[in-house]
Amino acid sequence: MIRRLGLLLASIIFLTAAGCDRIDLSTLETGDQILVPPITAGEAPKIRVVGSSTVGPFANAVAEQFGAVSGFPTPIVEVTGTGGGFKAFCAGTGPDEPSISDASREMLESERGLCASNGVSQITEIRIGYDGIVLAGAKTGPDFSLTKTDLYHALARELPDGQGGFMINPNRSWRDVGAHLPDEPILVFGPPPTSGTRDALAELGLEVGAMEDPFMAALAASDPEVFRDKALTIRTDGAWIDFGENDSAIIQSLLKTPGALGVLGFSFLERNADRVKAAKLSGVDAEFEHIKSGAYGLSRLLFVYVKCQNLNQVPGLVEFLEEFLSEAAVGPDGYLIEKGLIPLSDDDIAAQREKVSGLQPVAGN
Repeated sequence: MIRRLGLLLASIIFLTAAGCDRIDLSTLETGDQILVPPITAGEAPKIRVVGSSTVGPFANAVAEQFGAVSGFPTPIVEVTGTGGGFKAFCAGTGPDEPSISDASREMLESERGLCASNGVSQITEIRIGYDGIVLAGAKTGPDFSLTKTDLYHALARELPDGQGGFMINPNRSWRDVGAHLPDEPILVFGPPPTSGTRDALAELGLEVGAMEDPFMAALAASDPEVFRDKALTIRTDGAWIDFGENDSAIIQSLLKTPGALGVLGFSFLERNADRVKAAKLSGVDAEFEHIKSGAYGLSRLLFVYVKCQNLNQVPGLVEFLEEFLSEAAVGPDGYLIEKGLIPLSDDDIAAQREKVSGLQPVAGN
């Protein structure tokens, strides 16, 4: 339905094909025409959030707070893993599709291509904080102090054979990896290939550890693609067990298998500190301040991605994102900080808030 600007009420949402930026209303003149989106009768659609098992608990906390105080329906948060979240997010636009994908890594170019092929052409990335990746064991289990080289030698599917080729990883116990490690079978419970936590462990841990091997360092220089394949591919012989996107199940398995380790986000470790303990990494404890300072070497940014084409169809999206970055959530005493989120710097928080304040719906749905 097309109406002249002079007839529009102040509450109308304006559309622009240029992106997620605000429209400069001062440039419009009486007689200019803009599209008014249709108003659908019935219950307002709920915000749907999909994605990371690491970000999911934070998104749930924000959703509950938002539903309690905002007057909008409580958003629906689904844990699908980062990769699974992007797949669902990129399936299309409209109120029945996810409006937000939370993620423990950046969106890949291939995922942006999938979005574009399905008409999801306007996406805004917003940083919400940091998390650390920890390898944790039961409180009753042995203490571990690992290096990134240890992670590579323990978890990579193939290792250099010393003769210019590769062999299937022969290490069966942590003592095979290093004399400083416990004499326990290598058994690691971790997330599946769709998980951003697994991607980050491979890229921040195994890949960096592989570079300590002279043969692998030379391969990285001569054939980066083969290097990454060999360095990042996790073994499938039972030493690593995929545990889906369920950190609680990993905790339960660790309690039943005291010699095993599990790959968890730091925030989940914090919530279960009475039952599990983290391995040191290069002598550094997995603690809040060490992750915030960068001293702990397995930390990563956390994100939410918003589908701008849904902003005119799903009420409360901008307000929900504002709550995510509010002082009550991410300030020094914020409820997300209490849940283990490592905060952004003040300047970065201000920049992300500015992004959110500039969001406007776009045409194309």
